[in-house]
Amino acid sequence: MQAGGGAGVKRGSDVGRGSEVGDDSQVGRDSQVGRDSQVGRDSQVGRDSQVGRDSQVGRDSQVGRGAGVGRAGVVLVHGAGTGTPREKLLGEAVAFAQQGLVVLIYDKRSEGYSRYQRSYAQLAEDAVGAVGALRKEPGVDPAKVGIWGLSEGGWVAPLAASKSKDIAFVVVVGANALQPLRQQTWAVAAGLRKAGVGGSLVDQAEPKLYRVIADGGMFPEPYFDPEPVLGAVRQPVLGIWGVNDLLTPPRETPPLFAAALKEGGNRHYTFRFFAGADHAAHVTPDGGVTRLPELAPGYAELVGSWVEKATSGRAPVAEVSGPAPVQADDSVGVPPTEWWESAFVQLMVAVLFLVGFGGYPVVAAIRRVRGRGTRNSRPGTTSRHMPSHGAEARGAEAVGVWLGAARVVSTGGLGVLVGGFAYLFYLMSTGGKIAVPGPVLMGRPVIWVVLQLLAVATVVATVLTVPAWRGAGAAGRTGRTGERVRLGLLLTAGVLFVPWAFYWGLLLP
Repeated sequence: MQAGGGAGVKRGSDVGRGSEVGDDSQVGRDSQVGRDSQVGRDSQVGRDSQVGRDSQVGRDSQVGRGAGVGRAGVVLVHGAGTGTPREKLLGEAVAFAQQGLVVLIYDKRSEGYSRYQRSYAQLAEDAVGAVGALRKEPGVDPAKVGIWGLSEGGWVAPLAASKSKDIAFVVVVGANALQPLRQQTWAVAAGLRKAGVGGSLVDQAEPKLYRVIADGGMFPEPYFDPEPVLGAVRQPVLGIWGVNDLLTPPRETPPLFAAALKEGGNRHYTFRFFAGADHAAHVTPDGGVTRLPELAPGYAELVGSWVEKATSGRAPVAEVSGPAPVQADDSVGVPPTEWWESAFVQLMVAVLFLVGFGGYPVVAAIRRVRGRGTRNSRPGTTSRHMPSHGAEARGAEAVGVWLGAARVVSTGGLGVLVGGFAYLFYLMSTGGKIAVPGPVLMGRPVIWVVLQLLAVATVVATVLTVPAWRGAGAAGRTGRTGERVRLGLLLTAGVLFVPWAFYWGLLLP
């Protein structure tokens, strides 16, 4: 797309039709760019130009420029999201074009990218391809084309720059020098703390859930290390962070960024913090929770002036300015799982719980159905066998007395297993910025408190079920062997439940 005096988007674009940028410029159908310029059907950035396999620069891209020839250009790289449309970055593109930059935005790939699959190397290849296409555009100085990355793009843009000398500069917004898994666990924990939650849910359960799903291959690129990549970047770097960034640790990241760049011999970096701005350096009225369409005041102007310096050999050296960012808690390392806590072991434990806890009521239901059928076929019979004396009578009595405890073990174990994971996955899917954990009581969500109480009840009931198991053994000669096996499976699950519940923080404050 284009913006500036008398500029606009190529003719085939349906974005911005009829809208205006600046006093006299028009982004729309009547633009001279598209009808008369080479940015269109016959351009190298056109129908036959592709970035990667599924991300196109052409039908699915827009190029915009400020007035003049031989201008600096910048390719915008999206944050996380599958197949993110270019329109999502239209606000930034217009703002940068108004600063005289030629801007290229393109639809993010959907093939090979999902919640559970992605490759930053592949995304970097897409970005390098977009840079190559923009460098061929008429009116663009190929020596002055750089790259801009937001959020996840803050990992991708430096990676692209480390692979291509054609990239003249790097701008990152809301970028992260931490591993993706560590960043995500910090964001979810920070959101929970902002909602008034603390304790084992934040410190134990959520981080461990992320470690397990990463081990199971459901969190792509969990341990991607950005520091060696930054150490390989030789281009000037502009880093921008909102003071109220709730998705990236804004206090931790800049020093790590600087250290990695300097380790590689690159001191041409500029870091700027914007007050009242969120993760994307947009204006936020409530400390980073809500994002307004407006960019932080001075953000676009900074990009324009800095790019002009960086592409003319005057890139600032180790320059940091702006108010200190807000970060209440440091991030915590999230190491890979040990074998005994791996996704496979967790799955096997869950299966054992389903068999042990769930098998108890299932067998009882089957017995009731069979017993009803037997009574119907033999009128006047109320029981197949009633022990009459001695050990048999005592065994049957013990089974009956402690039967209630066994039911608590079964119900409680299943409830904690299913309810606990359902709640943790809910928090994971809604985490970041500010979580929605439900009512909170003394720093713990009421739902979590209920799960913890249910876990305690399950442990106590497991102990109380032991006499029933022994009693079933005493009554074994009278057909109670099956009951002993059923209670044995239940007790096995109950005993294993204790360390499992400690691991997940259900028996911790």
